[in-house]
Parts: sequence; C-alpha cells; structure tokens
Amino acid sequence: MDKKRQEKIYELLKRGLKLTETGEELPAEWAREFFPPERREYELVYNGKENEEQILADTMAVPFQEVSTFGQNGVDWHNKLIFGDNLQAMKTLLQMKADGKLVNADGTPGVRLIYIDPPFSTRRDFKGSQDQKAYQDKIAGAEFLEFLRKRLVLMRDLLSSDGSIYLHLDWKKCHYAKVLMDEIFGEGHMVNENIWHYNRWTAASDKYQQMHDTIFWYAKSNSNYIYNRQYKPYSKSSLEAHEKQGYIQRGSFKSVPNPLGVAADDVWNIQHIAGISSERIDFPTQKPERLLERVIRGSSNEGDIILDAFAGSGTTVSVAEKLKRRWIAIDIGKLAIYTIQKRMLTLQKNIGNTGEPLAAKSFTLYNAGLYDFENLRNLPWEDWRFFALQLFECKDEPHKIHGFQMDGKRQGSSVHVFNHFKEGQISQRTIADLHASIGKAVGDRCFIIAPRGAFLFQEDYIEIDGVRYYALRIPYSFINELHRRQFSALVQPNDEMAINETVEAVGFDFIQPPVVELELAAKTQAISVKIKKFESKARLRGKDKISKHDALSMVMVDYDYNGKVFDLDKAFYASAIKDNKWKIELPVKEIKGDVMLVFLDIYGNESRIVITPKARPAKAKK
Repeated sequence: MDKKRQEKIYELLKRGLKLTETGEELPAEWAREFFPPERREYELVYNGKENEEQILADTMAVPFQEVSTFGQNGVDWHNKLIFGDNLQAMKTLLQMKADGKLVNADGTPGVRLIYIDPPFSTRRDFKGSQDQKAYQDKIAGAEFLEFLRKRLVLMRDLLSSDGSIYLHLDWKKCHYAKVLMDEIFGEGHMVNENIWHYNRWTAASDKYQQMHDTIFWYAKSNSNYIYNRQYKPYSKSSLEAHEKQGYIQRGSFKSVPNPLGVAADDVWNIQHIAGISSERIDFPTQKPERLLERVIRGSSNEGDIILDAFAGSGTTVSVAEKLKRRWIAIDIGKLAIYTIQKRMLTLQKNIGNTGEPLAAKSFTLYNAGLYDFENLRNLPWEDWRFFALQLFECKDEPHKIHGFQMDGKRQGSSVHVFNHFKEGQISQRTIADLHASIGKAVGDRCFIIAPRGAFLFQEDYIEIDGVRYYALRIPYSFINELHRRQFSALVQPNDEMAINETVEAVGFDFIQPPVVELELAAKTQAISVKIKKFESKARLRGKDKISKHDALSMVMVDYDYNGKVFDLDKAFYASAIKDNKWKIELPVKEIKGDVMLVFLDIYGNESRIVITPKARPAKAKK
C-alpha cells in the first residue's frame, strides 16, 4: 500500500469511527476504497457503478409463491414461469443452486444456457397491433448499463461450470455491453459475436439501412462449453454446381454436399416473423422461433435448463419446450406472464408454430415479490414457517436460548416465527415475558415474525435492557434500518409504448385487489363496458395508498373463459381506455362464451370480473 492510499484509508477510518459513535451507517461507496476491485487493463467507468459484492449483498432473495400448476409436476424437475423482478428472482435461484435444487438432467448443477433480450436502452419503436407504437426503452446511459450489469453478475454465478450466455442487443448499446461482459466473464471467455441479419420494409434514408442485431456468446469456462455444430442450406450456386458436376468445388477442394447443409457461420440470415404467420402473437419485441432454435440447439442438450430472465413473448421457453429442454422464464410484466401462459398451453410441434398440437410438460406459475396473503394464511404451519423465514431472508437454523425455541438467524441475530395458530396474539407483555426468559443471551436484537393482525402494538420494535425485539409483520411494514434499499413496486405499463420499459422492483408487497365498478350496455355489434369506478389499494413500503383511474394499467380479456384458466385474447391499455372516456368495446363476433376481464393496476394487483353476455342486458359478476 503506497503512502497516498495509506493516508486516504486512515482518514476514512477516522470519519468512520465518528459515524459509528453516533450510530450512523458507513457510506456504501466506501467499500470500493477499502476493498478495491482487482486491477484491470481497462474498465468501463460510469456514475453509480457498484462492486459485485455490494450487488450480491443488496439484492433480496424473494421466495416463490405457487399460483397455479399446469399438468402434473415431475419428480426431479418442473418448469417455472415467474412473475417478479428478475434480479431478486435470480438471487432465489442462486440459493436453489447452492441447495442442489437447480440441476440439469445429467446431474450438473446450475443453468446450462441463458438467453436474454433485454430492453436496448434506445428509443427504437416497433409497430404493434392497430398501428400503435409498441416498444420504447427509456433508461439510457449509465442507468441502463448498471441495470444490465447487476443481472449479468447473478447470471454468471447461476451458470453451470460448462454453461453459456447469449446477450442480444442492438447497435446502440452492444459495444458498451461487450466491455461489461469482458469484465464479468473475462475477455477470453467470449466465444462468438453473432450477427442476426434480417430484411424489412425500407424507407428513404441518408445512411445505410440498419438490418441487424448483435448476439454475444460468452462461456463460463473458455475451455469447457457445449457446442453442437449448426448448419445452414447451401447456396443456390453450390447446389447448381453439384447438379451439373456431381460435386462442389472450393479452390482445389472438392466435396459432395452434406445432407445437413453447410456449417453455420456467425452471420445468421433469419427473417422476422411475417405478419400473417401462425407464429405471430402481436407481442412487442417478439423474436422468431428459428432464431432461438439456433441458440438452444447450439449450446445445450436435451434435459438442460434454459433461462430467459426477460421472457417477454415467451419465444425462448416455447422453443426450449419443443426441443425437450427444461426451462425457467421470468418477467416483471403481467401481460408477458399471461401471454407466455397461453402460448405454452397452445403449442404446436414444429418450430415456427406449425404442425400437430404439442402438450407442454407441466409448469408452475409463481409470484416472486407480490404475494397473495389469503393463500399464505391458509398454509399449514410448517409451510407458513418456511415461507416466513424466506420472506425476510432468514436462515432456517432452529436453535434454543435458555430453552426457548428459535427458528433461524437473520444477519446473525435470532429469529422466532410466532405460531399464531396456537399462541394467539403478541402484546408488549408477551415481549416482556420473552425477555424475562432469554434475557441478553439473545444479543442486542431479536426478530419476531407473525401476521400483522397478531401484533397488538404498532411500534417497529420494543427495546428492553438494550435488546431490540423487532416485529416483522406479514403483510409487511417497511423498517428502514433493516434494509439497504427502499422498496419499490412491480410497475406495470399503461400504454403499448411502455410494454418493454426497463423496470426494477425492490423488496416485496402483498396483493391488494383494486375496487372496480362497471356499467354494461349490450349493443348490436359489441358489449360496451364503462369503468365507473377504479381504486387501487396498493400497499407500498407498509403504507396504504389509494389511487383512482390513473392507477389503471390495462384490462386484459378472455373472450371464451372456461371457468378455470384465464386465456389472454386481448389487452386494452389504460391510455386508450381513457381517451375513450373509460370505456372498452367487446366485439360480439369475438365472444364465444363467458368473458373474463382482468383489471390490472400499475403495481401489478388485479381484479377479475366475469361477464355473461348471453343475458340481456349483460351481467358482471366477481
């Protein structure tokens, strides 16, 4: 350590001592001064860049709450569709890997292949249904790079020892991302820079037409990774030469055509999905199945786990299912989740979504960060206890203090999950009796987890003889001093342009269904649905907030609800509904039976209403 660094560290230590004496936290950015990252020949430097240790420490691992399961789950593995922030969900998957619960069919732990197509941090627009703008990325520069980098750090650790990651970006940010990938995976771990070249309608321009995206392929190990050679068709001239002379000649080398084709290079000429294709589902940013077939066949085998953390329209997992891979899809948007759910339940066997129907293997839809408290409350005691420990990032380590049973540890301190099934409620007297039993042997703090209604006091903690007994309530009340970052919601889009905005959620919350009142009018060609009342009751950071129509994100519709599974047919965005004076029109020709409407607020909460159109006038029921 040179003298200049010694002086700087000494000054920080003096300041840190003063902060400690006053009970204040040390600034997080000091970590880079005390523990600088390894020296690199070059590094991408930008405002807000955190070190890897800080990213891993600050990211919550949120438990997965099962919402519904489609099919019978397998003994060894079942596929996962996860609604939530992908950073927090991947932290949970990382714990699953450590616990031996994230295993490929051949027994190798970790994810074998990751493909991500994140928001490109551009203002590039796609045209979606009804000629509306459907795609817009708004986070630019340093914010986008750090958003992406945090996720790449966890993805590297999630990969199996021979795993690969494909990062799909456009020309505006791929060069910055390349430097990030070099930092995180190592420059020598880049296998290919693949170019996806496509054709589309052109317009007059004063520069070359932009008709490609970049897909970087990095391997966790630069000497041990999967590559199954891929092929493309021979050129027309080669086939004509073979037809004439019985062989293909390149220079002095003569060969007969390989029935599989010629080995694929790093420029992939794969067309966008045609407007009339059976593959098209009118989801912004949808990629063709042929593209993902190239990626998945090339870098994985049957039974391998494929992860797409920006799942969008579900192309990755659709192809993974057809190629007999295991899969995990994560997305923060409810529209994406319902789109993927429908897609997996209506698969066709061939790539490009043609051929015979294909029944997907069983998969489970999970909430990760936004939970249904009513379902939690009905869990058996052991399941409740396990979920409560997970929710507050506690280690499941039962132990006793002076004979009193504790359930685990949180940041080194003891945790007690209160058995509200047997023990009723918790008063200040309860805490005093507990302290009389365990005293200072518990340390300077103890955590007690219970349903919010079980606590008969409002304080975040009760302090006795220097010991703080923290009340961790479910549904949650945010305690600032216990968390590194403020909680934020799973924000949903309210117009088609915002479908693929870069959104980051922190922490967790509990579902509060919006209050919805409708006025229905049956017309000759349509059923008119007027939203008379919409109130969101989202609870953020422990405080109840009520918003009116402005909190509406969208209304999703199933025109032929079967009474069991919501099958997304149409989405009406709040911006368009507002322009239509808070009315939506349901065309009679689309209605095949009962109609389910899902009203989604901007925080991810939903209310469901079923309309029975055969009645005159149409009737709505919860």
